[in-house]
Amino acid sequence: QVQLVESGGGLVQAGGSLRLSCAASGRTFSSLQMGWFRQAPGKERESVAAISWSGVSTYYADSVKGRFTISRDNAKNTVYLQMNSLKPEDTAVYYCAADSHKHFPLLRSEEYDYWGQGTQVTVSS
Repeated sequence: QVQLVESGGGLVQAGGSLRLSCAASGRTFSSLQMGWFRQAPGKERESVAAISWSGVSTYYADSVKGRFTISRDNAKNTVYLQMNSLKPEDTAVYYCAADSHKHFPLLRSEEYDYWGQGTQVTVSS
C-alpha cells in the first residue's frame, strides 16, 4: 500500500509559478513511477507529467511542455511539479499518482493504483 499526500496548490495570477509536492509512504519509493494528473470542472482527468523510477525519463503533455517540470527526490520520497508561466486554463485539481508497473510512461488514470487526495490550483487572468 502507498499513501500519497499533495501540497503546494493555491491561487496565482496568470504568468505566475507554483510548485506542487507529493510525499509518498508505505512502499519503496524508488520502485514507483510517479505521475501528475489534473481535472478541471466538467472535464476528464488528464495526464500532465510522469517520471520514471530513477528520474532519468520524463513525460509531459503537449499543453504543459516547456512550462512544467517534474522531478523527484528518492531520498525524501517526494515528487515535485514546478509550474511556471501559468495560464487560466491550468486551473484544476492536481493529483499525484503512483504505480509499480514496469512500462513507462503510464498515461491513463486507470493504469495507476495509488492516488493522492488532490490539491487545487487556480490561475486568475
